[in-house]
Amino acid sequence: MEFPVLFLGAMPQDTPALYSLMNYAGLKLGTWYPMGGFGKVIEGMQTVCEKLGAQIHVNAPIEQIHVENGEAKGVILQGETHFFDGVVASADYHHVEQQLLKPSFRNYSEAYWNKKTFAPSCLIFYLGVSKRLQNLSHHTLFFDEDLLVHSIEIYKDPKWPSKPLFYVCCPSISDNSVAPNGHENLFLLMPLAPGLADSEEMRETYFSIMMHRLELHTKQSILSYIDFKKSYCVNDFISDYHSYKGNAYGLANTLMQTATLKPKIKNKKVCNLFYTGQLTVPGPGVPPAIISGKVAAELLHQHLKRNQHEVVI
Repeated sequence: MEFPVLFLGAMPQDTPALYSLMNYAGLKLGTWYPMGGFGKVIEGMQTVCEKLGAQIHVNAPIEQIHVENGEAKGVILQGETHFFDGVVASADYHHVEQQLLKPSFRNYSEAYWNKKTFAPSCLIFYLGVSKRLQNLSHHTLFFDEDLLVHSIEIYKDPKWPSKPLFYVCCPSISDNSVAPNGHENLFLLMPLAPGLADSEEMRETYFSIMMHRLELHTKQSILSYIDFKKSYCVNDFISDYHSYKGNAYGLANTLMQTATLKPKIKNKKVCNLFYTGQLTVPGPGVPPAIISGKVAAELLHQHLKRNQHEVVI
């Protein structure tokens, strides 16, 4: 019951009881899986957006949000300014403020972010295995070590864990389309403190630990059948997502960082700039981040109507 709470950004005893609803939902209502993998959800969103006329730019990082007279006029993309009636920023909130806005337009200072408590980062391994595996479910939690010790090493005394707990997902057990015939698709995920020094040597150390326990508890050889392997950790979250300190799950859901105490959706100094994603309301996780986008879009829509901009739905 306590292990999933670990990903919310605090030790179970420090997490508001409200969040136990998440465990109830998972245990009593079940877990829903999109056939073809979670990327199918993204493809579905892309299809809807493009049907509504949206243009999607990929591999094109925003360089700056262009602000004039307290209003976001557009964004600078690959050296060219694209003009818009409003901006919803869904990148990492800290990155947007510190890198894409001038200091006079920011909601929060660097000192503000330094004082916040962040949810964990994680070490992930994506594996392809050239045989079908036994004694493994779609979702398997390895909490065969002390939860309290691992929690302390994330939140109280940040360090690489001495005896890590971890999660194993094998979606090919439920969905044959995500692995070749006779193969398995695996990923291993170990939560750890954000901001830790990340190296290939450290990643391999924990890969060996997790694989040993995976083979031991499932009573089979797996290592010699791995034909694809990719790791992902703190440095990758920073380089790919500009994630603050390489966190993977946003702000910790402590009492003082819940609901209206989270960073604000609306920029206080730029009238048509709104924020969405895991560092604002309602918080981290895919469903809350999607809800956050809906809330931010509605606020922008209301702003444009008040200011008599043409609004196309």
